[in-house]
Amino acid sequence: MKIKTFHIIIFILVLAGLTLAWVRHTSLQIPLWPGKSTPVWLIEARIDFVAQGQPVIVSLDIPDLLQGFAIVSEQAASSGYGFAIVEGPDGRRGEWTKRTATGLQTLYYKVQLVPDSSQNLEVLPQPPPKPRTVYWNDLQLTAAQQLVDQARSRSSTTISFARELIRQINASDTDQNASLLLTYYPLPTLTMRVLNFAGIPARLSMGLELEDARRHKALKPVLEIFEKDRWVPVDMETGTHVMPDNLLLWHRGGISLLDVIGGTSSEIRFSMIRQTMPSMKLAKLQHDGSGLSRISLFHLPIEEQSVLKMLLLLPVGALIVTFMRLIVGVRTAGTFMPVLIALAFLQTSLLRGLIAFLCIVSIGLLLRSYLSRLNLLMVARISTLIVLVIFLVSMISVIGYELGFNIGLTITFFPMVIIAWTIERMSILWEEEGSQEVFAQGLGSLCVAVLAYLCMSTGFVRHITFNFPEIHLVLLAIIMLMGQYTGYKLTELKRFGSTRGES
Repeated sequence: MKIKTFHIIIFILVLAGLTLAWVRHTSLQIPLWPGKSTPVWLIEARIDFVAQGQPVIVSLDIPDLLQGFAIVSEQAASSGYGFAIVEGPDGRRGEWTKRTATGLQTLYYKVQLVPDSSQNLEVLPQPPPKPRTVYWNDLQLTAAQQLVDQARSRSSTTISFARELIRQINASDTDQNASLLLTYYPLPTLTMRVLNFAGIPARLSMGLELEDARRHKALKPVLEIFEKDRWVPVDMETGTHVMPDNLLLWHRGGISLLDVIGGTSSEIRFSMIRQTMPSMKLAKLQHDGSGLSRISLFHLPIEEQSVLKMLLLLPVGALIVTFMRLIVGVRTAGTFMPVLIALAFLQTSLLRGLIAFLCIVSIGLLLRSYLSRLNLLMVARISTLIVLVIFLVSMISVIGYELGFNIGLTITFFPMVIIAWTIERMSILWEEEGSQEVFAQGLGSLCVAVLAYLCMSTGFVRHITFNFPEIHLVLLAIIMLMGQYTGYKLTELKRFGSTRGES
């Protein structure tokens, strides 16, 4: 009876998982395979400030016409605030208002963007803009004029002039004129001033580098020059005017990025996530409050989505570990230590992660062997190991940076307490069963971790686990089925086969 009930539970889990996934696919048109739909960027701007008990007006410059992107939808989330998008001569601005507010306030603006190569840089200005008036003192004027003369002698067009000027300022053997002016102005501001001084309209805009599942990012300055009939972004290092595919120009030549009236200590941060879904269906998913969309992960803030996108890969790693331990028979140091190692590899990289893990555990084992001679109690011994592991991370980070390798800088993603327990477990295992068992379990853990990493890092797995969370019911059923397996492990078949041959 118990076996029959167990099989019924397994059947219900599989059926529910597959059915819900199929309904989500058919009703919301979410693709089952990645790469078959237009990627959509979800970008969330978070504004924090301290209100002073007065009427509050918050105005944020928001994108209008974007190069390479089209706006699918936009919305604001702010409890108790009114929100409106105001069109003006300086572009579009999102405006939050409230009669009175006190204390820390948090406002959100979310926009969905789809890559679109047909989008122009900006509406063509009529008449063309004029260069801004630039003021220098006598010494700066002489240095700027010489920079302009040198760049003009080596160029023939506006773009080539800007390129030669930037190369001249960024040269490893920077001349005295550029060095002098750089003591007064940062590189972007100096370049803009010299270009305007040379009669070329130039301005500083603010761009956002798009990276999947990133939080707390800030805007970076982007230089733009006016050529013929449009504003053209220019790379500040090479002088080329090729716009990077992952750069979104958020704030372009407006009066300000953020204005807060009735508050102080304002701060703006950006979070973003990239999803492989049809753009129009994604918009429907975001705004439709019926059906499966009510329990969709896409309603969560972008920061939480970024975290869940990584955590939802853990059941896949757990499935790999369960299969390798119960069916194959691989011995590991701890039950799910390989899953945590694989998760750390996703944050770093496979090669760097392996090097970091081996370095820390090897040095930790040496230190643990010395601690065993001090006869410390287990709690004090583990706490000492945690402190030593953190110290090792710091030292390896410094050494790696000085040597030009960023190995140490990525080790901080490893769970320090788990590593300390792993070192402790391997040390006890070394004392009780010898180095051969330590090597077997350590190698088994790394092999399982690498296998889990390869599976968790594939595009299909990352797509299916996040966009179809009900598929985890199927993974749960498979894990429970493997938990009922009591037969020979695959590694034992070879041993029993050789025994039959000898008999």
